[in-house]
Amino acid sequence: MSAPYPPTGVQGGQPTYPGQQQPGYGPPQQGYPPQGYGPPPQQGYRPPQQGWGPPPGQQQYPGGPPPTQGYPAPQQQGYGGQPPPQQGFALPVGQQPGYGAVQQADGIPAAKPGFGPPQGSEVQTPSYTGSDVPDEDVDDNENATAPAPTAPPADMFSTYAGYENTGFGNDYLPPPPPYEPPSQPTPEQHFTQATSINEEEARDALLAFVGEHCCYGKGAAEDMDIKDINPSSAYHYNFVSFCESRSTAWKYEPYRGQQIDGPQNGPAPQPWDILAQPSQLFTPQEARIEVPHTASVKPCHECMAIGYKRCYKCYGRGRVRCTWCHGSGHRTEYRDGHHHRTCCTWCHGSGRRTCNTCHGHGRVMCWTCQGQGHLKMYIQLTVKWECHIDNHVTERTDLPDHLIVGSQGTEIFTQEFPRVYPITTFHDPDVNCGSQALVDAHSRNWPNKRILMQRHTLRAVPVSEVKYEWKDKNTRFWVYGLDHRVHAPDYPQQCCCGCTII
Repeated sequence: MSAPYPPTGVQGGQPTYPGQQQPGYGPPQQGYPPQGYGPPPQQGYRPPQQGWGPPPGQQQYPGGPPPTQGYPAPQQQGYGGQPPPQQGFALPVGQQPGYGAVQQADGIPAAKPGFGPPQGSEVQTPSYTGSDVPDEDVDDNENATAPAPTAPPADMFSTYAGYENTGFGNDYLPPPPPYEPPSQPTPEQHFTQATSINEEEARDALLAFVGEHCCYGKGAAEDMDIKDINPSSAYHYNFVSFCESRSTAWKYEPYRGQQIDGPQNGPAPQPWDILAQPSQLFTPQEARIEVPHTASVKPCHECMAIGYKRCYKCYGRGRVRCTWCHGSGHRTEYRDGHHHRTCCTWCHGSGRRTCNTCHGHGRVMCWTCQGQGHLKMYIQLTVKWECHIDNHVTERTDLPDHLIVGSQGTEIFTQEFPRVYPITTFHDPDVNCGSQALVDAHSRNWPNKRILMQRHTLRAVPVSEVKYEWKDKNTRFWVYGLDHRVHAPDYPQQCCCGCTII
């Protein structure tokens, strides 16, 4: 006859069980869950929790160091005393869950080593109840994965001044403090000029353009008669605002004894008072910071501080239906011209196999607290630095504006300040109006972001409209940019018949 629960090891020549006194454990602690709900006291330090800590007057946990000096018991919300049993889960009387090191199975840590029965004995599995528990063993689903962690209940979140709107799963963006411009004189604005091309450069540019298209003929470029070149300058105004945004959200992680910076260390600083600097201006980047004095330790809401959950693959039954014989225990093989019914070698004729996720125990480590039973709750500040870029192009020919933005030009003006002044003294009024419009738009478009630095640049891009005649056909093309790019939508030899093979 097997033991009420499989032994976890051997002590002094005798098997030991999860509920049995272990070396390094002290006497049962006041406030810990009764048998069947949670683990025995753990070796090592864990901050005292309300309803879960040692009895009054006890200064340290057995087998572990004393609690950190000055660390009071954090206030627990929504849990006190014994945790309620998890729905659909119950252990047989006299069986207490184990707790400790675990094995990996399907990416989720499974049962603690030593939980399994001695070799040759029958696997003891806990019983489960609930409407979602199947009446019989389910198929072995190799694609079964652990459910996604759920959001903690609202009563697990503490309240801190300045973080009342902070929630879980949705970031809250507090507006930045108002900007106060420094008193400084308007900087001077100086501009330089760009250059144009001649007839030879125009022909060479068109030949290079034709060479980039395998089906274009080069006869028109070589034999064309250039009638006129109209040089002009297009102006590309580029405006960049390097902005910072801050958002807050509640986060949690398994509590493994890490330091807890709670409200006992002082009030939490406001989101925009926390020091955070970008490593380089005008470079998008992101930083995540734990808000000081907002951390606390809470019982895991997923497993009710037990440390494990019902197996998501076998639904706690510990066994799954054999996929090789479909649960029949036998297979039919065709051999020597006849059908033979043989015993399934995978399940040894039982039609069932031990679940390889929970190893037959019916439970796996809690995927939320990773078996620790407690969570560290804290507010996380996310700081994002990003560039908002806008362009304005002044170009009075039929050349598409977007070609000017990506072309090479002569930088005739640039300035960089926390707040730049719009261009007002350029000889082309369209440039002045475009600059004023972008400066005004950037000052009001992002009320929840703080502008750290702005930079605007004006480039002069040479544009030459070339009119030419070829075989009694008059047309045109454009040469633009210092790299002499060509825009020739009406080039007369754009088909394969124009190609010449020598």
